[in-house]
Amino acid sequence: MTAPDAWPAPAKLNLMLRIVGRRPDGYHLLQTVFQFIDLCDSLFFSVRQDGVVRRVSPLPGVASADDLVVRAARLLQRDTGCSHGVEIHVDKRIPLGGGLGGGSSDAATTLVALNHLWRCGLDRASLMTLGLKLGADVPIFVHGRAAWAEGVGEALSDIEPTTPIYLLLAPAIHVDTGKVFQDPELTRNSRRITIRDFLAGEQTNDCLSVVTKRYPAVKQVFDWLSEKAEARMTGSGACVFAPCASRAEAESLLRQRPPEVAGFVVRGMNRSPLLEAVGG
Repeated sequence: MTAPDAWPAPAKLNLMLRIVGRRPDGYHLLQTVFQFIDLCDSLFFSVRQDGVVRRVSPLPGVASADDLVVRAARLLQRDTGCSHGVEIHVDKRIPLGGGLGGGSSDAATTLVALNHLWRCGLDRASLMTLGLKLGADVPIFVHGRAAWAEGVGEALSDIEPTTPIYLLLAPAIHVDTGKVFQDPELTRNSRRITIRDFLAGEQTNDCLSVVTKRYPAVKQVFDWLSEKAEARMTGSGACVFAPCASRAEAESLLRQRPPEVAGFVVRGMNRSPLLEAVGG
């Protein structure tokens, strides 16, 4: 296949999030549902022959060596013994720190794209295993299909939730996920539910109460949206969203949103555009 000029890295929503326990190593055990949305970063790769991996687009506050796309490329190099390098440009559209998985999605797209461009030959399962070394959310983006997830988010079962139009609101703050999960008030013993329970309407997010207490800006936006629609928060925040009956309804609410809050009208997707890029 011919590689695309721009490789897509879609955002995700957590349609629900339950914390059902904790492992001895401190990682939290989750139940969640991942669904992609058509808000995407675009990544561009220029293969080098000298082994150098370099990010050529700035990302304020993130050193190149710490960027997940650079780490992903170097991890793939080490794992496969590949001698090629790459220059990576990321056109960012996904808000940072919003619970949309932008960094993890960029890392997953880097693994998938370079596996193709460098001809490493790894299958999707191997790339998902590699991705887990970079972060718990990376495997779902490599997997590329909406999924029910358990464990730390890596045990995936495909699911087909509805794909509505969503209004997505992004308060201009960065939520510290680590501090949310360290908060003593965080619920860590929710009862386990089933996919059937989720499909019947069980869509709570156990992080919501901690985030809205720690971050008044999230609470303000969540409360505003709750007055208009069925508001939910994705991941550990800060973004909140609501399904809408139509694009016109979502665009009307978007125009009414609180000042200084970024907003997007997006559609849910149960299949990532990254799969199309590799013919998967």
